[in-house]
Amino acid sequence: MSRNACHKFSPADCAAHLPDDRYFVALNRGTLEVGLYAPQGTDPQQPHDQDECYVILEGEGRFTMGDETVPFRPGDFFFVPAGVPHRFLDFDESFKAWVIFCGPKGGEAPMEPPPGRSSLRSS
Repeated sequence: MSRNACHKFSPADCAAHLPDDRYFVALNRGTLEVGLYAPQGTDPQQPHDQDECYVILEGEGRFTMGDETVPFRPGDFFFVPAGVPHRFLDFDESFKAWVIFCGPKGGEAPMEPPPGRSSLRSS
């Protein structure tokens, strides 16, 4: 992979290559991994050893993390700290999400937003 190359991929391109586990790695560079996740029926995943972000592309359902369960729809973003149990529930068959793993095993330390920037992050 060239350091200066443009790495463009679409959900449709990635979906065409989904393996049996329904997760396709589109980009892997250092601690960064970006993939497309499109489970069918149930979400069997276990906690991961890196921090993880999801961007919902298609579908609706519910997302559970720790003791909280919330609805999701396209455009929603979720952050999951390393090691925290989570999964998608009651999603329709169109469900697809970008998955972004980043940082060291065990996760990053929490940071406060820079001065002058606000955060929607709950404490």
